[in-house]
Amino acid sequence: MKGLRRYLDKIKPAFEKGGKLEKLHSTFEAIEAFIFVSNRVTLTGSHIRDAVDLKRTMSIVVLALMPPLLFGMWNVGYQHFIANGMEASLWQNFWFGFLQVLPIVIVSYVTGLAIEFGFAQARGHEVNEGFLVTGMLIPLIMPPDVPLWMVAVSTAFAVIFGKEVFGGTGMNILNPALTARAFLFFAYPKEMSGDKVWIVDKPDAFSGATPMGDAMIDQVDKIPSPMDMFLGFIPGSVGETSTVAIIIGALILLFTGVASWRIMLSVVVGGLVMGWIFNLLALNEYMLIPAWEHLIMGGFAFGAVYMATDPVTATQTIKGKYIYGFLIGFFAVMVRVFNPAFPEGMMMAILFMNVFAPLIDHYVVQANIRKRRKRWQKKGIPDV
Repeated sequence: MKGLRRYLDKIKPAFEKGGKLEKLHSTFEAIEAFIFVSNRVTLTGSHIRDAVDLKRTMSIVVLALMPPLLFGMWNVGYQHFIANGMEASLWQNFWFGFLQVLPIVIVSYVTGLAIEFGFAQARGHEVNEGFLVTGMLIPLIMPPDVPLWMVAVSTAFAVIFGKEVFGGTGMNILNPALTARAFLFFAYPKEMSGDKVWIVDKPDAFSGATPMGDAMIDQVDKIPSPMDMFLGFIPGSVGETSTVAIIIGALILLFTGVASWRIMLSVVVGGLVMGWIFNLLALNEYMLIPAWEHLIMGGFAFGAVYMATDPVTATQTIKGKYIYGFLIGFFAVMVRVFNPAFPEGMMMAILFMNVFAPLIDHYVVQANIRKRRKRWQKKGIPDV
């Protein structure tokens, strides 16, 4: 690493102002920051110093995504061999899935980073680390058999229209990864419909669907067992099938303090409340599904852990986090049951609440102001 550091220091002047490659300053700085932690610190004024910067935060999130990614790779191979009536070892399952998922990850990162670097160069800004997470989230919420050109198109749409038009990382109002998923869902419904069998190279005679697909076409009796859904031995998007793997990732995020436990908890509570309401109504078989099963179906768990907790698009106030998370869980189950045309209600609910997150924070702050004003009035303190 010392040799690499010396080499970067040697070529760095060429990328500084006045150098031959000064137009590529943002690109060089991004590569340098990715390899080495910046040695720049604040020298004057009052500042809170913390070892956790944006780069470390993004790295922790990527680390937390490894359990669902690794399990997803294995499950892609497992579902493939099961559908074809073949037995395979753990390594064979994983290797097949690895070769299928890796191109999706590469296309996601290459497309997204190319656009990010282009915008940074055009604006003369630094390249932010935000896409390190988005580039991994996009493949995990895609079907394993999604065409690569669709991944590229949806990623480009998400980066340009979901983030860059708002000013880049930290300014977007919608979760970029879910923006990519929503774009595919509405632009190419044949590839993303809930009743599609998301298994790579499946035989024509094979019949079956994801759990959400079975529920959507009124075949609730064909939904896999709760244990299979909890462990993840079911067809589905690459990283959304195993609740166990997602819980491991959630523990990493919570232990490091990167994600909000308030949002995660309130999403679960909201989903349970809506599920219990449907259980009481019991107007059809779908409403009879136990409320807790909704938590392990589809992308509910993945959305609650990795999407709803996005610090940019979520609420910032403490009370607002509870409201925001509760409504996500509540609306996710509602959309699933009331409108089977949108089987993945979690995606719709999070994007919907992304839009209303600033409004929730606004009313929470205003409520606190009114409460303090009343308290001051009782003590006889004049209103300023």
